[in-house]
Amino acid sequence: MSLNKQNDIKKDYNVTPSIAKRLLKDAHNSLSAEEFDKLRNILKESLRKGIYQRGRKSFSLLESIVNTALVAMEYMGLRSSAILAVFLYNPVTEHVISEAEVKKTFGQDVSKIVKGLIKINDMEATQSALASENYANLLLSMAEDMRVIFLMIANRLYMMRNAMSFDEKIRMNLLTEVSYLYTPLAHKLGLYAIKTEFEDLYLKYTDPDSYIFVERKISESREVRDKYIREFIKPIENRLKDSGLKYDIKGRVKSISSINNKLKKQQVDFEHIYDLFAIRIILDSEESKEKAECWQVYSVVADLYTPNPKRLKDWLSIPKSNGYESLHTTVMGPESRWVEVQIRTKRMDEVAEKGFAAHWKYKGVKDSQSKLDEWLANLREVLENDSLGTAEKLEAFKLDLYDEEIYVFTPKGDLHKLPKGATVLDFAFSIHSKVGATCVSGLVNGKNVPIRHKLKSGDQIEILTSPNQSPKQDWLNIVTTSKAKNRIRQQLKEEANKQVEIAKELLARRFKNRKIEDYEPNLMRLIKKLGFKTVTGFYIKIADGTLDINNVIDQYLDFGKKETELHEKHETTSADQFIPHLNEDEKHSSSGEELVIDHNLTGIDYKLAKCCNPIYGDEIFGFVSSQGIKIHRKNCPNAKDMFARFAYRVVPARWSGKSASGYIITLRIIGKDDIGIINNLTSIISKESGVSMRSISIDSIDGLFQGNMSVMLSDTTALNGLIKKLKTVKGVKEVSRLN
Repeated sequence: MSLNKQNDIKKDYNVTPSIAKRLLKDAHNSLSAEEFDKLRNILKESLRKGIYQRGRKSFSLLESIVNTALVAMEYMGLRSSAILAVFLYNPVTEHVISEAEVKKTFGQDVSKIVKGLIKINDMEATQSALASENYANLLLSMAEDMRVIFLMIANRLYMMRNAMSFDEKIRMNLLTEVSYLYTPLAHKLGLYAIKTEFEDLYLKYTDPDSYIFVERKISESREVRDKYIREFIKPIENRLKDSGLKYDIKGRVKSISSINNKLKKQQVDFEHIYDLFAIRIILDSEESKEKAECWQVYSVVADLYTPNPKRLKDWLSIPKSNGYESLHTTVMGPESRWVEVQIRTKRMDEVAEKGFAAHWKYKGVKDSQSKLDEWLANLREVLENDSLGTAEKLEAFKLDLYDEEIYVFTPKGDLHKLPKGATVLDFAFSIHSKVGATCVSGLVNGKNVPIRHKLKSGDQIEILTSPNQSPKQDWLNIVTTSKAKNRIRQQLKEEANKQVEIAKELLARRFKNRKIEDYEPNLMRLIKKLGFKTVTGFYIKIADGTLDINNVIDQYLDFGKKETELHEKHETTSADQFIPHLNEDEKHSSSGEELVIDHNLTGIDYKLAKCCNPIYGDEIFGFVSSQGIKIHRKNCPNAKDMFARFAYRVVPARWSGKSASGYIITLRIIGKDDIGIINNLTSIISKESGVSMRSISIDSIDGLFQGNMSVMLSDTTALNGLIKKLKTVKGVKEVSRLN
């Protein structure tokens, strides 16, 4: 590409020379001169029409497109077709160029990706991407072409990096969508760098105090940590220098979100978390020597430092389903501190960072896509199964994400990968649906075990079947894999449909024999009065004899044609009336209806949610339920799931007036187990105006006390003031509010 051509692009699209050079150089190398000129003309025409001036205040649409393309290139190694599709999507939707012209000029591959992006964005334009009715369709659209998933993940990473520029409601929807959908997808696809950044950014926006605390602690301990890493690495390097191996060693601090999770899970202060970092040894090896040289390095490390045999993870012999290959060991380093050591090659490291996208580079599309295609095929099968409800489809999708894997074998030695916790019945369905449906037990390592027996890595399993066996409802509680659950539900539904048809014919015949008119609305009301949630459940009870059919007909006659549907009447306003009805403009703004909470509020049936115990001053939202409106904190642990699955039930809410009542909250306090520290804490609480102690429980372990204190107070101002004073007590290390 000539310098003049680069300068033209910079001038036209207001991007830096480096960005223009990187993007267009790649496009130029992948396209013919005619194709490149066509693309350039399309972008110029789009600019002339003002397409790229649209977008949010903080950044233009073009900036979003360019940065999405950069993420796709840098983090995923995507080239050519995918990058072209990113640039052509808007010109197609704005009719600068037609889909037919894209296919003719740039090929079927580019056209297919553009169609996938259009389909997804059309769905997101009409409703929340995570509304339950739309979620399965969104997943199905992405499952048609893997590159569409990559590009959507790339776009969401760029949006997450700029989330503070959005208004609060849009930001909350983005955070929920990313946490619920795109983070697990990035994990499944082996995009660990993106997955980690998603998790860190989610924590930064939803719990900034925890994020800043961990970030500050990491920064404060950097000098000591770096010194320790140097001391740990030095003897390893001395040994490896004489081995003739080409290598690079680096220390890596674990992510802020993972450290925060450890703090919460272990309930200790920062200084007592020792595995804050990992050492990574990356070899420059020929592919034929990779495994041998990795084990050679492991031998060096194990000679110098005592390994923990329970923490050896060998993903060299059997890589993860997403292509991840590495050798992990945890060893006892200086000062009796456990240190994780990861050993891999350059190729493995790129696959670990870029997932399947990098895998294609090394092994070829056809070979490397087999495992991924298997997962996508299974996902499509579940999503296209009309016998499953939306909730069941989403459950099946989530089952396939984040699971740790075990490796088991058939009697012939064939390898099967299953999620940790899988049972004999899961294994049977992984072989074949018929084998699973007729499974009665299994031989695990030669010993007869029931179908619910949980498998371990290395087990050899033989399935025993019987032609008289068929799936049972409780099997759904035995299996863990989406494939098994899908097959069981399918067969149970098929059997239920047969029973329902038999019961319907029987009931219709009895009505006819007794010369009774079958008035369906009355029958539906009777079914509801009898306590059945579904009509299918009613007919199944008739089919299996639980309901006497003559008794049902007698009740139907007593019910009478004068019976009308019962409507629950409330003195308070129905919660359903508070679901915001937004017009098209309001759907994209935060200025919709808002629920104002104060002590004088009457006529509204609302309650404070127990899962997060909101108090006056907390940032809140309302959630419409069958029991009325529940008020939740915005950082409630259940918030992202509610926004994800039931966004249409979320009601913006805020406090008004002054707090006129007390709220009970629980504080978690960690500190040194010194004499008198409890008295000092309770003394502060007793002297604090408007605050009263309700309960206290303390545990003492290894010189530390950990306790929960329940207090009653009026609002967040009082809460923050109390926490600040409690932190000043000598020996107190942490004071935090529990949900």
